[in-house]
Amino acid sequence: MKIPSSIWTLLIGVVLTLFSLWYGENHGLLPTAATDEAVLVDGLFNTMMIVSTGIFLLVEGVLIYSAIKYRRRAGDNEDGPPIEGNVPLEILWTAIPAIIVLGISVYSFEVYNDIGGFDPHSVHGAPISQESMMTMPGAAMAATLSDTPPSIGHDLNQEQSDQAMQDTATAAVRNADEIPQKGNAPGVGIVAPTIGGSPEKAGLPPEVRVNVTGLQYAWIFTYPDTGITTGELHVPVGREVQVNMTANDVIHAFWVPEFRLKQDAIPGRQSEIRFTPRLVGSYDLICAELCGPYHGVMKTQVVVESEQAYDAWMREQLVASSENLKQAIAVNPADLSPDEFLAPYTREMGIEPEMINQVHTAHQH
Repeated sequence: MKIPSSIWTLLIGVVLTLFSLWYGENHGLLPTAATDEAVLVDGLFNTMMIVSTGIFLLVEGVLIYSAIKYRRRAGDNEDGPPIEGNVPLEILWTAIPAIIVLGISVYSFEVYNDIGGFDPHSVHGAPISQESMMTMPGAAMAATLSDTPPSIGHDLNQEQSDQAMQDTATAAVRNADEIPQKGNAPGVGIVAPTIGGSPEKAGLPPEVRVNVTGLQYAWIFTYPDTGITTGELHVPVGREVQVNMTANDVIHAFWVPEFRLKQDAIPGRQSEIRFTPRLVGSYDLICAELCGPYHGVMKTQVVVESEQAYDAWMREQLVASSENLKQAIAVNPADLSPDEFLAPYTREMGIEPEMINQVHTAHQH
């Protein structure tokens, strides 16, 4: 008995759908999702994988089937039948991709909102004035590059920089005095981008605050609540972490693949990233912006640990910092430079001598 083509079409559609759903959830292309924000991003990625897998198999399957079934047979030298086209079919295969793209766009925007990427009611946004509306289109964008804050709004970069510099450990690392802070851009918002903050935690203070300074070719972390300075980031699992970052020299990018979040560290700008770790472990922190000839070695570790392990690490760092300071005051010989003398102690904290040299050189300039 010959099976009708409609039944074949239905069966093929069911198989393609089931396989696409399975592969979209089991592709194994992403690293471990180690933060709450990563789950949202993975959901979007998996949805796109489901849709793209189904479309790929459908289109390639039709092409292969047509190439085999309608191939030229031996001895067949006649022209093919004239086909004028099928308007309903053309409308269908144009409308379906358009709907899919629109749906993914809406979903992407929702995920972007859920991780704090856009908040039209945020106090961080610069107001739009009638004057800015009447200016040329490029004027507002040019204002983001201006060192002079506009007459309206407030200079969020400068405010965040001043707040970070109140911490003596951060002030010792950053050369904010030599790098003027960029002003807000009227009409287009701010130049202190924030990402990662979830809507349910909006307006609440973060549970852990860390100041991050990027420089060629290292990351330096300072904990303003304790004055600890270290070369790797330690955070407790299950608690929201706010990372305030900037750069001393060129543009760097804070990227942990398992966190699914990436933020630029830019000289003269204060950027922020928030995340809530959910899995204990050690993860690579990679600079994702080409920052010089040794860009590839600008890596360190983000250590997510239990509350007890994090508290123990903090106590160890406080004791080590106190002991190192006492030894530095007591036994520093006059014939050693500060960089040479501090090298053994900073290495214990995970800070390499090259990092100290970079900070010392930046302050000299």
